[in-house]
This record gives sequence, structure tokens and C-alpha cells, in this order.
Amino acid sequence: MSATGESNGAAVHDVDLRDDRVTWGGAVEVEHASGWSRGWRLPVSQIHLFPGEQLRSRAAMQAGIRLEFRADATTISGTAMVDEQPRTPLIDLVIDGSYVASSSIIGDGSFAFHALPAGMKTVELWLPQYGDVRLTSLAVNVGADVRPASGAVRPHLVTYGSSITQCRAAASPSRTWPALVAADLGMDLTCLGFGSECHLDPMIARLIRDRPADVIITCLGINVYGSGTFTERSFLPAILGFLSTVRDGHPGKPIVVLSPIISPERETAVGPTGMTLHEVRSAVEEAARLLSEDDGDIHLISGLDVFGLERAALLHDGLHPGPEGYVALGRSILARLRTVLPPSLDASTRAATQR
Repeated sequence: MSATGESNGAAVHDVDLRDDRVTWGGAVEVEHASGWSRGWRLPVSQIHLFPGEQLRSRAAMQAGIRLEFRADATTISGTAMVDEQPRTPLIDLVIDGSYVASSSIIGDGSFAFHALPAGMKTVELWLPQYGDVRLTSLAVNVGADVRPASGAVRPHLVTYGSSITQCRAAASPSRTWPALVAADLGMDLTCLGFGSECHLDPMIARLIRDRPADVIITCLGINVYGSGTFTERSFLPAILGFLSTVRDGHPGKPIVVLSPIISPERETAVGPTGMTLHEVRSAVEEAARLLSEDDGDIHLISGLDVFGLERAALLHDGLHPGPEGYVALGRSILARLRTVLPPSLDASTRAATQR
């Protein structure tokens, strides 16, 4: 198959972005405006309850959001409005759970995938994880049959964190660490990674509390360190309160607390919080330990265990992993998840049970 930013001259017909056959996977809500549509990772109908223009702009980015449907199409194409970015935004095509190709959104906003395998298949179009991206059209080759995605319910994975969870520098949208973990476990992803905006907002805790979730991964600390959101006195109680709110909606479900990964120049540097990154990490880990004394489904993963000093060369700016770093981070998190998750939440275990 091939991926281009052009329709390649193939005759196509439009699929309405509001069509019930198309699911916006990973979106908390979907905004349909005149001429365009986009997913939101916070409830746009209540966005006034989520203060902060930067948080809102991050929530309108499409990290983890994908269009899902079944089709026998051999060509899938579309158009989008995108803001100016130093890096060309990509859309990933995943067929029957496997990554197939990435298509650039070129200057006129078009993207396309050609020469797809014949026959009915489950299609996922993973949208760019960063930037202002609004879909304006979706099309398949003339004569193609489009159907709703399978009604099979997969376990839900919710991830909450900073830019390191949004993964701007990942190779492409389906190769962020949350997407890789969700794919390997056969889970339905909601990514609440908000670059520079992981500040333990109580309204986000309530959102996670009220959303379907079978596994929750919270990646806490780095934005607090960088922005001085809390002091040494207020940080630990804020973590305890956030996680307790999340727990209220998901009794008995695994909640994973991931402390900050390595950032060598910040480890001993005092930030606006009055704490070093080492001290921030210690507070996150102390919160997980305190809660786990009475809750065996709270699991701590130290960021240094999944991305420590030995991987510092995979940080492209001393703080954020690059493309290879996000793959390595995903693999490390996955390995540790498998030691704490019940077998029913592992896709390979589920498949073996069903055979």
C-alpha cells in the first residue's frame, strides 16, 4: 500500500464526519462546526469549568484520538485544517490492530492511503498528537462499504500526565507510549496528556473518576516542578486528594502512579516549588506508598526504573524523550504493568482464554 498527501486521482465519495458509522475513539467529546470537526480530550460543553487557555488548547489537540470504522475500501483519504508547525503533522493508518502507514498532511490539507488490502477490515485513523488539527472531510473509494466499528467492548486505559504523556516528539500518533501500551494490551485508550498542564486539577480528577476505566496510569510531578504549582507543604496532600477522587469512581481497578523520568540537569536543581526534581519524585512515590497501605490496587512505578540515567541519551532536549525514547518508555512501562495487572487485562491472555 502507499500513503500520500494526495487523492491520486481515484474516484472517492465522502463519509460524513458526523456519520454514526464513524466512532471518534479516545475523544471525551466531539465538536462539529460549520465545515470541520475535532475531538476534545476535555468536555467542550463544560470547558468553562476547566480554566486556563493553555490547558484548553492542549485539550483540543488530538493525542490518542482516532476515527474508527469498518470498510472494504482500497483508498481512504481526507482533508484537514492544521496550524503552522515546524514538523509536518502525520495521520497513522492502523488496520485490524496493526500499524500500516503514516500519511503527511500536506500544504493543501490533504492526506491519503492507497492500495489497501481488499476485503472488510477494521480501520483506525490516528490523528496528530500535537497542534490545532480539524478534520474537514473523510472519503473512501467509490463503491466501498463503510460500517460501524465492531461492537466488541475492550478494556479501557486512561493515561493522565504532561507533555511526556502527550508525546509530541513521538514518531507518529500511534507510536506514543500510551498508544503502544494500549495496543499491546488490547485496550481502548483515552490519553489525557496535556503538555505543561499536568497540575492535579480537581476537575480532571472528577473527569477520570466518571469515565470508563479498567486501568489508570497517572504520570505526576514534572509540570509541578517546572511551574511551582505547589509547595513542599501542599504537594503531597494534592496528590493524595487527586488519586482518592479518581479511586472513588473505580473501586478495585488498578491505578498506576508513575513518578518523573530522569532529567539529569533538574535532579538536584531547586525549581519554583522550592524542591529539586529528586524531591518531587520522592513526594509522588510517598503518596503512592501511603495510599497502597490500605489499597492493594495502587501500584507505584518509579520513573527512574522505566527511564533512568542509562537512557538519558534518548532525551532529545534533556527532558522529553525523542521517537526512540518513547518506544523504549512504552516497552518499560508495559513490562512493569504485566507484573501487576490481572491476567484478564492482558490481550495475549484474553486471546489464549478464548481459543
